[in-house]
Amino acid sequence: MRGRSDEVKRKRFVTALVGAAVILGFLYVYQGSIFGSQSSGAAALEYGSKSLRKLGWGGDEDADETSYKFSLEDGDDGITPKSFPVCDDRHSELIPCLDRHLIYQLRLKLDLSLMEHYERHCPPQERRYNCLIPPPHGYKVPIKWPKSRDEVWKANIPHTHLAHEKSDQNWMVVKGEKIVFPGGGTHFHYGADKYIALMAKMLNFSNNVLNNDGKLRTVLDVGCGVASFGGYLLSSDVITMSLAPNDVHQNQIQFALERGIPAYLGVLGTKRLPYPSRSFELAHCSRCRIDWLQRDGILLLELDRVLRPGGYFAYSSPEAYAQDEEDLRIWREMSALVKRMCWKIAAKKNQTVIWVKPMNNDCYMKRPAGTQPPLCRSNVDPDSVLGVPMEACITPYSDHDHKVGGSDLAPWPARLTSPPPRLADFGYSSDMFEKDTDLWVRRVENYWNLLGSKIQSDTLRNVMDMKAHLGSFAAALKDKDVWVMNVVPEDGPNTLKLVYDRGLIGAAHNW
Repeated sequence: MRGRSDEVKRKRFVTALVGAAVILGFLYVYQGSIFGSQSSGAAALEYGSKSLRKLGWGGDEDADETSYKFSLEDGDDGITPKSFPVCDDRHSELIPCLDRHLIYQLRLKLDLSLMEHYERHCPPQERRYNCLIPPPHGYKVPIKWPKSRDEVWKANIPHTHLAHEKSDQNWMVVKGEKIVFPGGGTHFHYGADKYIALMAKMLNFSNNVLNNDGKLRTVLDVGCGVASFGGYLLSSDVITMSLAPNDVHQNQIQFALERGIPAYLGVLGTKRLPYPSRSFELAHCSRCRIDWLQRDGILLLELDRVLRPGGYFAYSSPEAYAQDEEDLRIWREMSALVKRMCWKIAAKKNQTVIWVKPMNNDCYMKRPAGTQPPLCRSNVDPDSVLGVPMEACITPYSDHDHKVGGSDLAPWPARLTSPPPRLADFGYSSDMFEKDTDLWVRRVENYWNLLGSKIQSDTLRNVMDMKAHLGSFAAALKDKDVWVMNVVPEDGPNTLKLVYDRGLIGAAHNW
């Protein structure tokens, strides 16, 4: 009996010990979930790393040795969370919402003829990558601006096939470890600078400079290639949003950004471009291979939406000069369409035609009843862009623009610091605008002082403001050799039109 009693006591002791351990374990987990955000974050990262390795994306079990480390410099406990794993090398050019492989895997039903497969399609939560995008093998510190406009390291963008494909058009040439950009394009083989000067001459702008004494500042280049057109406009104080899709000419936009030229991945498809109405003084298409007549001219009407009053559309394409039957048909139909849109030919020479928009709504009001395309409905917001389908309608001007006969903007560079007329759309005062501008001048000066000896005058080139608001951060950087992509988030005031009215560029985005 005594022996059985001792055995029972031992069993009770072991059971109690296990129970206590379980309770302590639950308390530890509970405490960590409330107070130990660093520990729970590390656990999430560890889970992400294991998941990626399971899928073959995250390297091996020694990923910690090749991953980027994070340390808690402000803490005394010396905790180092688990690091983010580095993605597999084959994902070095992954663009999550523009991933054609994902589109094929999810079997999305998209209309290829409408370029839907080049529009944004973001992965569901379970298909998102929790790893760091690695640079390509042999990556080097980029060549500094302005030298980078004309040459970049081949290792940084290993896509030499584009150089061979476009060698006869002087897009780019491989020379040893570098890729050189002679400044050519599909239509301007002998250099963008000569082509730009010709356009300015066609429009009778002073000194053959396209900025027209500061009146022409923002440009949209559709189907921009490697963005040489926009790159050569920078010296004339003209900033270009160079737009191209992630298509068979892989990494056109990456070439542009590596060169230090403003650029954006996008396409004229089914959704509005992420820019507000009346943003650009000039839109440009040099053999961009876009069918402008499709769907009742909906793509040309989208350009019309983003062009300012009196804005230009420069079109260099065989339809403008070729004499074969098909090109003549396209030219006749396109000419009829733009006439109904109240556009007029400002200049036409050789292979280039430049149309100009009206300055007010008078022409629209005089059109016969039933004329196509119609005016957009009055309850349609022309500045709402993210995920909004295009419509085949003409966007009329606001009462203000119609009354003054234009945008009423100051020429560049005074435009940068002059209160834009559309401030009133938000109930903002000129005084508030000026205070915001002055505040960011002081902040940027402080940023620069804090960076101190860590940067040189040419260290920075491509800059993004993730919540641009009025664009005052970018305005304060005017005297620095940088350009800024001003991002206005979808969940805040849609102030992107004020950014453009200051002569800056940017895009709407849902972070």
